[in-house]
Amino acid sequence: MQKSASASSLGPGGIDLSQIFFKPTQNTSTPSPTKRHTKISVIGAGNVGMAIAQTILTQDLADELALVDAKADKLRGEMLDLQHAAAFLPRTRILASTDYSATDGSDLCIVTAGARQNPGESRLNLLQRNVEMFQGIIPPLARSSPDTILMIVSNPVDVLTYVAWKLSGFPSNRVIGSGTNLDSSRFRFLIADHLDVNAQDVQAYIVGEHGDSSVALWSSISVGGVPVLSFLEKQQIPYEKEALERIHKAVVESADEVISLKGYTSWAIGYSAANLARSLLRDQRKIHPVSVLANGFYGIAGDVFLSLPALLGRGGVLGVTNVHLTDEEAQRLRNSARTISEVQSQLGL
Repeated sequence: MQKSASASSLGPGGIDLSQIFFKPTQNTSTPSPTKRHTKISVIGAGNVGMAIAQTILTQDLADELALVDAKADKLRGEMLDLQHAAAFLPRTRILASTDYSATDGSDLCIVTAGARQNPGESRLNLLQRNVEMFQGIIPPLARSSPDTILMIVSNPVDVLTYVAWKLSGFPSNRVIGSGTNLDSSRFRFLIADHLDVNAQDVQAYIVGEHGDSSVALWSSISVGGVPVLSFLEKQQIPYEKEALERIHKAVVESADEVISLKGYTSWAIGYSAANLARSLLRDQRKIHPVSVLANGFYGIAGDVFLSLPALLGRGGVLGVTNVHLTDEEAQRLRNSARTISEVQSQLGL
């Protein structure tokens, strides 16, 4: 699929008007080599992929945005729809193709493509179909952009991040999953709502699997720098563990609620992925709970990807934060790793 024709070629006989419309300035120098051209590719033009693309554009995170999808007509429609908003957006070159060559030279490739579950289909069979789909996605991405960072958003995100790592042959620091970055945002929102404060003043993490076995790190939650649980204990203010579990349960079930109401989730994951893209490509060195290779952390052994608070920058995953966990939290995290590992063992990779 080709990009839409540029208006610069609308002159008589197809003359490129951009060459004659502007008079060149005198005594110019070549552009500074320090000006970096940033390219992001989004694989999958469904609801999630387009929410991510739209957020990347509005936040001015890329000079070039490539969209890839198997459905050519829908893909071209999405591209044109975004291009027609050019007057209202930062200048970004937008292209779309069913061919992965469009992703050549990407700094970041965000994969949102995934198979939908058929009625009565087991989760394992769905996962195996997604693995087959990834076998047609990840190798060509790796060939087109050998130095890129891979961000996996497709679900189940932890297992598919492991699959992408295996298929790409990339070092583990350049393969991450969106993981519990959004879960942690939902967690912070619910805590902030309970305390009537801004969610940005709440420090709280959900780690482990992006799913039912995720772990809420209650022991390290702070609001405005004040550790919440230790504050309550010092003030001799009682709290019920069941109440904490209800908040965590609400986080786990929040996506299902959105899906039951509107049919899919899109905007929150769009902002979450753009948030991660900014930290990676702008070398922000911010800490995000994302799916990383967890071998050696918190007593986890083996090649399993799950979410841990990770330091992100231009090199991908720069390190994992040494957050103190209670014995119970650490055990739950290891149990979460075991759950993911058992699923991975059935894939035969």
